[in-house]
Amino acid sequence: MLLVADGGSSKTDWILQLDDNSTEKHTTGGVNPFFWSEKEIIRSLNNFKPFNTIADQVTEIYFYGAGCTSPDRRELVSNALSTRFKNAFISVENDSLGSAIACCKNTSGICSTLGTGSSVSFYNGKEDFPSNLGLGYVLGEEGSGTYFGKILITDFLYETAPEDIQKAFNKEYRLDKETVIKNLYQKAMPNHFLASFAPFMSICYDHPYIQNLLYTGFDEFVKTHILTYPNYKDHYCHFVGSIAFHFQEILKEVTDKYDINFGKVLEKPIDELFVWIKEREGY
Repeated sequence: MLLVADGGSSKTDWILQLDDNSTEKHTTGGVNPFFWSEKEIIRSLNNFKPFNTIADQVTEIYFYGAGCTSPDRRELVSNALSTRFKNAFISVENDSLGSAIACCKNTSGICSTLGTGSSVSFYNGKEDFPSNLGLGYVLGEEGSGTYFGKILITDFLYETAPEDIQKAFNKEYRLDKETVIKNLYQKAMPNHFLASFAPFMSICYDHPYIQNLLYTGFDEFVKTHILTYPNYKDHYCHFVGSIAFHFQEILKEVTDKYDINFGKVLEKPIDELFVWIKEREGY
């Protein structure tokens, strides 16, 4: 059995090919070795009951995950997977490579992720070369869910957002300063807490405040990351992630401003990634 996964900070998408060539799709919690220990990843995998009946039958796993940027972090995830899938060959790579493969296949291109976090990389058709400008959600990740969530919360607590936005945000979340501080500084995964407010932008999408917020955030991402590639006009720029997918109309406005070749926009890379691996491995 073949198992392919795209692991983000918030959730992990899996596609399993069974022996009769049918497939199953599953979604579990996020798996990010930057935030999680090996034991925590093992616990999360063990808690997902659908794997119980098939774990020993899986022969190959291709896992593309957030935070799998160095050999030691990839080994951490591989070790955790090996305790759950004892008979499987396991390959672990960074999620940016998985996204690039899903978008570009065997051609070159620039691939940007705009989801819970944000990143950009250049793919030459075989290898992925992530940008070295990523500073994490505290200092960077422009255009991401955490980036927009941070601005929304700050404007709400400072009461600098328009009055109707203040009322709508308060009605939706019922937040106060103490709750925000506790989630950001005392609880695990503060980036998830920040990104959880991004859906508010869909609720009030037509409001000028939200439109400006999105345009400004995407503009910062493009200027900070994409325009640093001297040959960006020679390639298509593809986008992956929920933020890019749901707000692609404004994203395209920004890319058009800089004469960027606007490519594919995928909410999730898992389907295209699975097909590519299946063909490559001869399934």
